[in-house]
Amino acid sequence: MRTLPLSNSGEIPVLGLGTWRMGEVASRRKAEVAAVREAIAMGYRLIDTAEMYGEGGAEMVVGQALAEALQAGDVRRDELFIVSKVYPHNASRRGTPEACERSLKRLGLDTIDLYLLHWRGSHPLSETANAMQALVAQGRIVHWGVSNFDLDDMEELTQVVGEGSGCAANQVYLSLGERGPEFNLLPWLRERGMPLMAYSPIDQGALAADSALGELASRLGVSAAQLALAAVISRPGVVAIPKAVRSKHLEENLAAARLTLDAATLAELDRLYPPPRRKTPLAMI
Repeated sequence: MRTLPLSNSGEIPVLGLGTWRMGEVASRRKAEVAAVREAIAMGYRLIDTAEMYGEGGAEMVVGQALAEALQAGDVRRDELFIVSKVYPHNASRRGTPEACERSLKRLGLDTIDLYLLHWRGSHPLSETANAMQALVAQGRIVHWGVSNFDLDDMEELTQVVGEGSGCAANQVYLSLGERGPEFNLLPWLRERGMPLMAYSPIDQGALAADSALGELASRLGVSAAQLALAAVISRPGVVAIPKAVRSKHLEENLAAARLTLDAATLAELDRLYPPPRRKTPLAMI
């Protein structure tokens, strides 16, 4: 799996598994754990979750799958890159480490590889950043970052923590159908070696049914969803974390990460889904 370097050391796979909407229904837990286990067996090494997802339920699903995979010897802990997020209302100087400890317990881990502020809330960024940096120093997390931060938010964060002094990534909504971050946020992040983690890169599955995209994809011998995902990952500095629970979708997403799109295909994608010509508000789901 291709990786991207993180600005403050280490690297992150360009494709991971998202877990939004997992852990919400008890009757689905067995199947969800099996899906995460299968993803790991296929070669997925980046898994993204959050305390918000199923109010900790998704972290418990991931935790069980990780425990089973590690015990079976399917993977080593140092081969995995686990991401979780703190609720904004928990992101105070005191609340952040408390939330992190709860997430670590649900995940069954000693360390989270990347811990994100899920979106901006009422707590000052300085408090959250200080708490995150303390967690790094204590070894409870390896990296910290943010999610759903637009350019003005990132600039304010930089004023608080200083250039190159902590934030490792920004997770936002980016897809062929939602290319707003490409206007100025993505270039800003690239300049600082800070990966953009794209959630909902297939527009929650909507692009899989897009006829125009499907026609182009068929000429390349792939599905519309695969082409949509490959287009996102083809952007320098971008990581994608689509959710999938079915074997077919897990396999297709993994294969999409190996696709190389030529200039003609990229030009046709730009015609079908034009890049932004002006600044637009950051989309959120």
